[in-house]
Amino acid sequence: MPQPDLAPPVTLAPRQLGAVNWLGLWTLYQKEVRRFLKVTAQTVVGPLVMALLFLAVFAVALGSRRGDVNGVAYVVFLAPGLIIMSVAQNAFANASSALLIAKTQGTIVDLLMAPLRPVELVLAFTLSAVTRGLLVGLVIGVAMAPFVAMEIRHAGLILFHALAAASVMALLGILVGLWAERMDNLAAMTNFAIAPLTFLSGTFYAASDLPEVLQGVLLVNPFFHMIDGFRQGFIGPGAGGPGPGIAIMVAANIAIFGLCHAAVARGRRLKP
Repeated sequence: MPQPDLAPPVTLAPRQLGAVNWLGLWTLYQKEVRRFLKVTAQTVVGPLVMALLFLAVFAVALGSRRGDVNGVAYVVFLAPGLIIMSVAQNAFANASSALLIAKTQGTIVDLLMAPLRPVELVLAFTLSAVTRGLLVGLVIGVAMAPFVAMEIRHAGLILFHALAAASVMALLGILVGLWAERMDNLAAMTNFAIAPLTFLSGTFYAASDLPEVLQGVLLVNPFFHMIDGFRQGFIGPGAGGPGPGIAIMVAANIAIFGLCHAAVARGRRLKP
């Protein structure tokens, strides 16, 4: 009986990824964005309500008594600070929680087995955290617009500092997510380091309200420059000026990105 002709076996060559695995980077980015969009009540609505509560409380408690700050009404001074504070805190929360959840649930193995280089892992987590931070900031800005007469004076400063603040906080979140082993480690870092630094870096007050010694300390604080630089886009020149703030934020992003890349490449507290 004649045997049927069999097709020759197909040999699959390994995929050539090139210098950057764009498909893998994009896939991980989409996965992280979809993760926080599935719980928008927690990741977007919650920060919106908190920012509006801060605005209402401080406007009622201090708005009529505080007077003008840097030539504008106190609520106009306060609103940009609340927006950028929310951007920074949510970018940090997204990156740190994503890594910690992946570690505690064991799904980090899937990322380590994927053909993703350390730089691609860092970029994907950073960009997804920046997306959440900017989305939260946009929603809060739109919600505050009917109550606060904010005028956009320098759109470039607003965009730069929003991106720079979100990315530097996302990178800090990656470092903390790599370091933390339990949720209480992350909560401790958020409550005792990140939240105080963002609250005490000019969100609710001008640098001129502080003694001269503390003003000098404040001017070298990247947290202050992310808030002050963003605010300058709405109300004009602030305490630090645009040049030093831009330089400090660029330097902070480069330095922390290098630390993140080295930590992920080393794999300490990352590999099972």
